[in-house]
Amino acid sequence: MTALGKLAGAVQTFVGDVAQGFFEITHNGFAVVGLATVFSTLTLLARPDLRAVGESQLMTWLHARQAQALGLVPELDAIDRATALNPKNLPKQQAAVAYWLSKKYRVAPEPLSALVAEAYEVGERTRIDPLLLLSVMAIESSFNPFAQSPVGAQGLMQVMTGIHSDKYENFGGKLAAFDPVTNLRVGAKVLQECIQRAGSVEAGLKFYVGAALHPDDGGYGAKVLGEYGRLKEVAAGRAVPLFVPPTVRTVAPAEPVPALPAEPAPAV
Repeated sequence: MTALGKLAGAVQTFVGDVAQGFFEITHNGFAVVGLATVFSTLTLLARPDLRAVGESQLMTWLHARQAQALGLVPELDAIDRATALNPKNLPKQQAAVAYWLSKKYRVAPEPLSALVAEAYEVGERTRIDPLLLLSVMAIESSFNPFAQSPVGAQGLMQVMTGIHSDKYENFGGKLAAFDPVTNLRVGAKVLQECIQRAGSVEAGLKFYVGAALHPDDGGYGAKVLGEYGRLKEVAAGRAVPLFVPPTVRTVAPAEPVPALPAEPAPAV
């Protein structure tokens, strides 16, 4: 065998030995990884507390990566704070009311659906027609949950927070006035008390708007009851225009002013 042949044989042997060693190391490495995985799995199954800690750390890491990628901090339970429902999940009557109010007051149908559903539940408890509650909301705030009047009435139902602070104590304090559902519940309770005190819905609305000691309520009751009548039509399935055309008042023509007699021309 020539020297060149011996060199080639030596190189072949070296390469074969390296390949064999790499195979054995890799094989043993995979075996170690497999054993470690099995051991970790058995440990986690035996120790639920460790599994919970591991899952928590993994979710924290994933959220951090997502926040870094999006530039936003994920908050998966934020949807629980939303006052919103899919109107398609409401009964037909309630859905019709929600869609009509949404179009008229230019408010998204999802939050209005939540308010409509809540009004029906609160109305059943307080024995007040839910459509009347919705009418009060419409006239008072146009469904703006953050509305505030010059005299301090706040929220959807424009409840005087300072006067009725005791009612908000059951909901965590006066700031709950800006939670739509809480404001609706407190407002319904105030309206219920006003109607009971006054003896009728019409008189109760006068008390609610703070005009009990005044000759009239400035047209407030007529506005609420007018919207109430329209909502009853909507709930009955009838087509109701969004805007009521203004009433044209007929005024009798003024009597003509009699002409003054002509003065005689001066003598020349």
